[in-house]
Amino acid sequence: MSTAESGVDPEIQKKVSEALDRLNEHTLKTVHWHFSDDTGSPFWLEKKRELNFDPLTDVKGFDDLKKFPHFEDEWLRGGPVTRWVPKGHQGKPTYVFETGGTTGIPKSRVVIEDHWKDYELFSDTLPEKYFPKGANWLMLGPSGPRRLRLAVEHLAQHRGGICFCIDLDPRWVVKLIKKGWMEHLEEYKKHCIDQAITILTAGHDVKCMFATPKLLESLGEALEERGTSLGECGITGIFSGGTEFTPQWTRFCVEELLDGPPEESGIYMTPTYGNTLMGLACSKPVTASDGYKISYYAPQPRAVTEVVQFEDYDSVVGYGETGRVKLYTLTDEFFVPGFMERDEGEREMPFDTYPWDGVSGVRPFHELASATTVGVY
Repeated sequence: MSTAESGVDPEIQKKVSEALDRLNEHTLKTVHWHFSDDTGSPFWLEKKRELNFDPLTDVKGFDDLKKFPHFEDEWLRGGPVTRWVPKGHQGKPTYVFETGGTTGIPKSRVVIEDHWKDYELFSDTLPEKYFPKGANWLMLGPSGPRRLRLAVEHLAQHRGGICFCIDLDPRWVVKLIKKGWMEHLEEYKKHCIDQAITILTAGHDVKCMFATPKLLESLGEALEERGTSLGECGITGIFSGGTEFTPQWTRFCVEELLDGPPEESGIYMTPTYGNTLMGLACSKPVTASDGYKISYYAPQPRAVTEVVQFEDYDSVVGYGETGRVKLYTLTDEFFVPGFMERDEGEREMPFDTYPWDGVSGVRPFHELASATTVGVY
């Protein structure tokens, strides 16, 4: 991976090199786990026969993952889902989480503890002043066979709190949009917001919450109509995520919805970028002085994002240039050697907290944007 290009701050370069060393070591360990007969998953052990190289001898570091064909999301549709469970984890309680599914068979991913680990790492990034340990949480997002619901609940429990959840079926939301039933969509959104307000006004001492940008905006407006606000309801920390997170929306949210930056409003909001395959990428602190720019950094070495050229998915773009987002997942539960996301953005420099490449301006990939329905996300 070419993070060590000219242009990176020399003081950061040492950390960049150390992070790359860790990534190479982690990649080697992960590949050996997934392609060894005694620990690998049936899917990858079968796929190994089709490859024109031997992962156990020919993968020496992260860059060697480009020897693999790009990961196809069709591989995740249909069963048996057990083919994805590594032999090294057989017999352990296993979750299955779905993504997509608005048309045809949804994509499925098996998980054992990855969603716990990912959110425990994310927990370490939250400022305790606004996300106090022991605080209760509201999960204002999708329910059902989604990783996010259980992950946020674990985040709350990991931090010593209790998580309150609502019912929300994102597939029904997308169907309503596709049918043009906007009146029904508004009623369903109102149904979700009513559930959230019931929780926030029931004396449960909820201080932290997850919400998608659309639902957070709707919640703020609904509370305002009732003569109250998120702050008056006791909310101090908000974790949010989705491609709707733009600098324009963030400015509106901070200035209008939250009544100012944290030091004025007492409410801290952190954007995130994540999915069922990767986990959670944290944002560089978003400030007015930086034009509310949002830059995401994957949780290396467990996951890596690259911004690659539109005409060559094996070549990264220069810093500040636009390309498609390419994802790698490298855990002992799940291995993804290069998945082309439905997003594009700009490649961002490493910095002190995350000494590896980031991506900013995340938005639907232009070649797919017209066919992409953004629902609650």
